[in-house]
Amino acid sequence: MEIVNTIGRRKTSVARLYMKPGKGAIVINEKEFKEYFTTEVLQTIINQPFALVDSLNKFDLNINVKGGGVAGQAEAVRLAISRALCEVSSDFRPALKKEGFVTRDPRMVERKKYGRRKARRRFQFSKR
Repeated sequence: MEIVNTIGRRKTSVARLYMKPGKGAIVINEKEFKEYFTTEVLQTIINQPFALVDSLNKFDLNINVKGGGVAGQAEAVRLAISRALCEVSSDFRPALKKEGFVTRDPRMVERKKYGRRKARRRFQFSKR
């Protein structure tokens, strides 16, 4: 198996992933992933696909992620990892699909419209 290249998106975050067989090193934007995602929740989100298919510490990942906030970036990375695991072995796909890791979450922030304060917020109405 050579290098697998996939992409994951969430809100405005985009994660580009390069996966190859190795010892489990995860590098995100040239930093170790525990240094980049400092909270335990975000680290768990990234490791969920590996834990589900019992392939922790079997692949080296090099990830470039940009845009959005840390939670959106973590979920973009999770989608990229899930897609890469599906490319490695099609046997992983049903389990990953059942957990919803292969599905792209399309929800984005709605744009602000002119004449309004926010996307849907109207100005205060005064009857008298």
